Amino acid sequence: MNEISLFSAFIMGLVGSGHCIVMCGGVASSLQLASKNLSAIKVSLAYNFGRISSYCIAGMLVATLGASFAKQNTHFALGVKIFSGIFMILLALYVMRLANTLKFVESMGKTLLWKHIVKFNKFFLPVDNLKKAFGYGMLWGWLPCGLVYSALIWTLQAKSALHGASIMMAFALGTLPAMLTIGQSAQHLSRFLNHNLVRLALGSIFVWYGFYLLIIATDKLVH
Repeated sequence: MNEISLFSAFIMGLVGSGHCIVMCGGVASSLQLASKNLSAIKVSLAYNFGRISSYCIAGMLVATLGASFAKQNTHFALGVKIFSGIFMILLALYVMRLANTLKFVESMGKTLLWKHIVKFNKFFLPVDNLKKAFGYGMLWGWLPCGLVYSALIWTLQAKSALHGASIMMAFALGTLPAMLTIGQSAQHLSRFLNHNLVRLALGSIFVWYGFYLLIIATDKLVH
């Protein structure tokens, strides 16, 4: 089993999509309501394709960075695997709302990156065409999010920039069903995914996967 298989990335996005609704669902819904002269589904697709594009670009950048470090240090890949396992467990606690384990990472992202990127909002508002909806989605794809950062950690192990982009594409496709759900259905889905028992069940999947990554890493360390 590949620790960073595309299927695993897809499942990660699917399992964590309840968090996506909380973080970005309001933006997507308000965007559809504001674009009265455009098809709601077209606006939603354009916005989400923009968001996915940003994820892929980020995946390419991080994968390129990881590959360059791996060439210089043979222990880098092993360290990343251990870090990925720990980060996955932190994500589990975050999703289950047992602790704000990734709050500091999101705060760093907000301070170092988001406060500068959000200034470009003015170029896409009002969203009166699909190009602006796509650009707005690309902009919000850089919103500080612990779930996205956790997926990006995986791309450090990617074999190439294209592989890194593929991992983030698979992750984004996992989040897509929830993000494309609109109106009353979105409210029902959000309530379901954010129910205490559901969050604990979904979070436990991340816990299991985190320990799996740590077992794989420590096994290679021993041998």
